[in-house]
Amino acid sequence: MPKIKRALISVSDKTGLVDFAKGLQEMGVEILSTGGTAKLLEKEKIKVKEVAEYTGFPEMLDGRVKTLHPRIHGGLLALRNNPDHMKQLKKEKIGLIDMVVVNLYPFESTIAKPGVKLEEAIENIDIGGPSMLRSAAKNHQSVIVICTPSRYQQILEELRKHKGDIPLQLREELAAEVFRLTSNYDTAIHNYLDMKFRIKEEGFQTSELSFPSFLGLKFEKIQELRYGENPHQKASFYRDLAAKGPNLAGAKQLHGKELSFNNIYDMHAAFENVRDFEEPTVVIIKHNNPCGVASAKDLLSAYKDALDCDPLSSYGSIVSVNREMDAAAAKAMMDLFIEVILAPSYSKEALEILKGKKNLRIMEVPALNPALRRQISMGLDIKKVSGGILVQEPDEKDFDPKSLRVVTKTEPAKEDIKSLLFAWKVAKFLKSNAIVLAQGTKTVGIGAGQMSRVDSVMLAVTEARDKAKGSTLGSDAFFPKADGVEMAAEAGVKAIIQPGGSIADEEIIKVCNDNNIAMVFTGVRHFRH
Repeated sequence: MPKIKRALISVSDKTGLVDFAKGLQEMGVEILSTGGTAKLLEKEKIKVKEVAEYTGFPEMLDGRVKTLHPRIHGGLLALRNNPDHMKQLKKEKIGLIDMVVVNLYPFESTIAKPGVKLEEAIENIDIGGPSMLRSAAKNHQSVIVICTPSRYQQILEELRKHKGDIPLQLREELAAEVFRLTSNYDTAIHNYLDMKFRIKEEGFQTSELSFPSFLGLKFEKIQELRYGENPHQKASFYRDLAAKGPNLAGAKQLHGKELSFNNIYDMHAAFENVRDFEEPTVVIIKHNNPCGVASAKDLLSAYKDALDCDPLSSYGSIVSVNREMDAAAAKAMMDLFIEVILAPSYSKEALEILKGKKNLRIMEVPALNPALRRQISMGLDIKKVSGGILVQEPDEKDFDPKSLRVVTKTEPAKEDIKSLLFAWKVAKFLKSNAIVLAQGTKTVGIGAGQMSRVDSVMLAVTEARDKAKGSTLGSDAFFPKADGVEMAAEAGVKAIIQPGGSIADEEIIKVCNDNNIAMVFTGVRHFRH
C-alpha cells in the first residue's frame, strides 16, 4: 500500500480538525481544501492548496460546484495497479489523491429546526461531499476515507505506526462507515422531501410527517447477546440512531453478569413504567408485566410496598427506581433474588451493598431521573409481523386529571382520586386485559394478559385478598359487561377508573350506584398487546 502523499479536506463539522491537519502536515502530506475549511487551516498556519487552484476551475454557483471535477474524482478513483488508468492520469495531468476527509452538510439538524423553510433544507443537501466520499470508499484499497472526527486520533496513530499508511482492515472499516453514512443521509433527505412534496400536493397536515411512505430505519449494534428468548435463538442488541435524548440504550452496567435478551426486554418495561411517576417510586417487573408498583416518601418505603403486592412473583425480577439508590433501599433488596436493578444513580454505600451479590446486574440509567422525563423521546413504536412491520406513535398521551368525568352518584374523595390516578398509570403498562387494585399509591392486586376482563378482575382480587376491601380499581379499557364490576363490588372495591364507552355503561353505572362505588371515566384507552 502506498504512502499517503496528498489529502483532500472539506468538512462542515470542524471538531478536532486543526490538530489532525497539523499531524498530516508533520508527515509531509500535501493538503487540498475548500472554502471555510481552507480559511481555518490557513489561519492556523497550516499550508493549504485551494481546490480551485488545484483543478484550475473556480468554485461557482454560490459554492454548489467546487469539487465535482475530473482532477478530483480521477485522482480518487484511479486504480493504482492498472497501467491504463495511470497512463490516462499522466496524459491528463491528474495527480493522485490518497486521503479524503469529508463530513456532510447538516441536513438532519437543519430540518429539525422549528419553522425551517424548504429552500433552506434543500441548500443543506450535500452533493459534492457524498460524491467524494463514495469515490474514495469505492477505491479504499488506495484511498483512506474519513467521514467522522472521532476517527482522527486513531488514524494519526496508525499513520505514525505504519510509516504513513494504515492496515487494509481499517481501510475497509472506514469505507463501510461511508456507505452507512451516505445511505442514512439519503434516506433522511428522501423522507423529508417526499413528505414535503406530498403535503403541497395532497394538503395533509405536517403532523403526518412521522409516517413517511418509505421508512428507513437506522440501528447500530451495541452488543451480541448470549442467546435470545430461548437458548436456541441467536440475538443482538441494537441502538436506534434516530432516538433523541437520554434512553435505555445509553445505560451503563456497573456490575454483574452479561445482560440477556429477556433482561433487556424486561428492562424496557421497567424503564417505561417508572419514568411515568414523579414521586419516589419502585417498579418490580416480571415477564414484561409489573408485579408490584408503589410510590412513597422514600425508596425504602416504596420498595417494601411494591414487594408486598406479590412477593412470590417478584423472585427473579427486574427492579427500577426513579431516584438515586440509597443504602437503606439497597440493603432491603439484598433479601430478594433480583436479576437487574435500574436506577438513575447510586450512592457509594448503596453500590457497595449491591455488589455483594456477584451476579446482580446493576444498571445506571440517568434517563430515569424525573427531571429528564420531558427530554425523553421514545420515537416510533415498531412491532415486527410476518412480512412487514406495524408502526405507531408511542402511548405517551398526557392526561389531565381535571378531565375525569364522575358518572356515579357517589363522588370519589380527594385521596381516592390520587389512588385512582396511580392505578390508572400502572394499568397503562400491563398487558391487556389489565386490572390494577391499589391502596393509596401502592398496588395490592394485579390481573394482566387475560382474554377476559372479568378473569383479570378475578386474578387481581385473588392476589389482593383482604386488601381488596377499600381499594381503588384501574382498568386499561372499558368493561364490556357488568360482571367484572360486580366481582369488584363483592370484593369491597370503593372506586373505579376506566375509559368508559361500553354499550353496557348504563348497567355498569347502576351496579356502582347500588354498591356505593364511585366511578370516573377518562375517555382514554391504554391497550398494550
